[in-house]
Amino acid sequence: MNSNMKWFVCFGVMITPAIALAQSATAPPDLTGVWGIYRGGRGADPKFAPPAPTPIVLKPEYAKPYEEKRAREADAAKRGEQLDTPSVECKPYGVPSMMAVAIYPVEFIQRPNQITIIAEAFSEVRRIYLDRPQEKIEDVAPGYYGRSVGHWEGDTLVSDTVGIKTSVSVYRGIPHSDQIRITERFHLLAPDILHDQITIADPVVLEKPITYTVAYKRMPKDYEMVEFVCDNNREYVDDKGVVRMKVESK
Repeated sequence: MNSNMKWFVCFGVMITPAIALAQSATAPPDLTGVWGIYRGGRGADPKFAPPAPTPIVLKPEYAKPYEEKRAREADAAKRGEQLDTPSVECKPYGVPSMMAVAIYPVEFIQRPNQITIIAEAFSEVRRIYLDRPQEKIEDVAPGYYGRSVGHWEGDTLVSDTVGIKTSVSVYRGIPHSDQIRITERFHLLAPDILHDQITIADPVVLEKPITYTVAYKRMPKDYEMVEFVCDNNREYVDDKGVVRMKVESK
């Protein structure tokens, strides 16, 4: 044995530095930790900013009702009113909206067979099962988070989600059918910068898929996720869909 060559022992097996380097090179990156939303602005590095989203192109029968809804929302905003949102009724945001709620962070817990993602906002939890086959859409019970399965393509985690029920608001309030499919590509641009590229495809509602990206920055290691429970205290939605505040009578 060459006395100048260093050897390592791993589980009782002697390996060379070259083998150790090859093994580490093929290992997926560790996404474990808490990630805060990374926004542009003063002090932000433009090369880490998310790219512009692709346009929303709905099929004609869905485009007009959607534009009318957006117009109602704009008119309400001018009056200083807010129309109904999932949070007002204490409903989960679901996938993919839970991945970016205001400035609230998300936590990744990574295991060889599963990635668990916990959103601080409303304490929502989703699971991405690794290296499992996806089920047919019609075989997945519709829910807020659907069924997500993933695999690694080099250093990128690719997730496929189906089974999102039609009442879930997936992106900017667009309608969708039960045939919706959400593909995510999680990729580290730098050790502390993570991008989640989200593509929404729906052959029933969309003329073409929509792609947008959420950027995150790693939070300090000692950051502790806080409890966020929706209590729905005094807010309610009136018969016109406007959010109101209950006022106690004197």
